[in-house]
Amino acid sequence: MSWWEALLLGIIQGLTEFLPVSSSGHLEIGQALLGTAGEENLTFAIVVHTATVLSTLVILWHEVAQLFKGTFTTMKWNEDKRYVAMILVSMIPVFVVGMFFKEQVEAFFGSGLLLVGVCLCVTAILLYFSEWLSKRRAGMGHEVGYKDAIIIGLAQAVAVLPGLSRSGTTIATGLLCGVKKESVTKFSFLMVLIPILGEAFLKLLDILSGEVVSSLGIVPMVVGFVAAFVSGCLACKFMINIVRRQKLVYFAVYCLLAGVFAIVYGLCA
Repeated sequence: MSWWEALLLGIIQGLTEFLPVSSSGHLEIGQALLGTAGEENLTFAIVVHTATVLSTLVILWHEVAQLFKGTFTTMKWNEDKRYVAMILVSMIPVFVVGMFFKEQVEAFFGSGLLLVGVCLCVTAILLYFSEWLSKRRAGMGHEVGYKDAIIIGLAQAVAVLPGLSRSGTTIATGLLCGVKKESVTKFSFLMVLIPILGEAFLKLLDILSGEVVSSLGIVPMVVGFVAAFVSGCLACKFMINIVRRQKLVYFAVYCLLAGVFAIVYGLCA
């Protein structure tokens, strides 16, 4: 992978991580079109995902700092501790997938665009119906609860499939559960921090051991990381406003078109 390919894919990752269009799916499409598909796909995906997680910390720094302050500066049970507990609950499904189905998940990356296309179409359906239902419930809704957290966590575990948007799936699932738009959007962005950073730490151990750098290269990883971080900061702020204005249907149409393209390309390639 050259530096300019890493730059392009990093920008794609940063822009699509927070937009409900599946960053992993777009990485698969981009890598297939650029001819960079191979074992290094998952490594590069983890590197740029880590960059977008850090961009989340930058954009939502106030919320993250408040959670840390409320959790570790007092022994009393409070709303911040409750929120962190719900984030931990939401991580259980993806933890199970990561511990017991890691090899099966890795096999999906680089396996072709047919699966990506189908998952993008599923994302489109989720986005459309969640926005339709959200508009019917205008003025209603509740904050995230423990039941919502585990259901949204299950959605996140399923969204490890390339083409199934993590942010789109979790936000849509929260809206279908009746959670307020602003509440589920913030929860969706915060719940992914620990799983991605944990996966990145494990991959870092492989990089330090020399198992990965030789096949991918330091320069592409650094370029992709920086590109994903900068574009991720912009996309995160943009996505929060998009959900607030109920404009998910446009992304549903885009995902449908991208899914059809991926399916046709996958069948013809």
